[in-house]
Amino acid sequence: MRAIILAVIGWSGTVAQGLAGDAVFSFSWQGAGGYAMHGALSFDEALISEGLVTEADLKCFVVEGSRGGEPIGRWALGMLTEETTWQVTFNPHWPGFLVYSPFSPSPQEWNMNGFGTDCGDGGFGFNIGNLAQDLCLDGDLLEESRVPPETPMPAVRDDGYVFPTDACPGPLLMGALK
Repeated sequence: MRAIILAVIGWSGTVAQGLAGDAVFSFSWQGAGGYAMHGALSFDEALISEGLVTEADLKCFVVEGSRGGEPIGRWALGMLTEETTWQVTFNPHWPGFLVYSPFSPSPQEWNMNGFGTDCGDGGFGFNIGNLAQDLCLDGDLLEESRVPPETPMPAVRDDGYVFPTDACPGPLLMGALK
């Protein structure tokens, strides 16, 4: 029993690393006006052969935004609710995120809808749509962050990336402690 409790305490620390058998990719985005974003995602390694990974496939995800090098906000998969705008289309063969095209009009919606108004009070989000790639902060579209919608958004394999705990929500293990 003590070993189970210690394992749960260790698992619920401040950081989490991808699990064995997971593919991890990190990425950076450079917006206009001094805005930038970096983050990472993970999914089951077996999905690499599929050619397209979506939000339903992710085990971990986090983005952190900045302006002029100063943090402005973040969003992690553990913050996902039923109201969150959430769409990911990632091609691990590319490797990178799909960007706007007539076949993919809004391929990335990370806590941000196409209007840039639903990232929430105190929230942070990112979107690629037919108008631009841009950020949302505190429920407002940051128009000054915009770059063209077709701007490439590459990612690199990074299995050593260490995720914040809220990026990797997992099953609640406390039920096993009865």
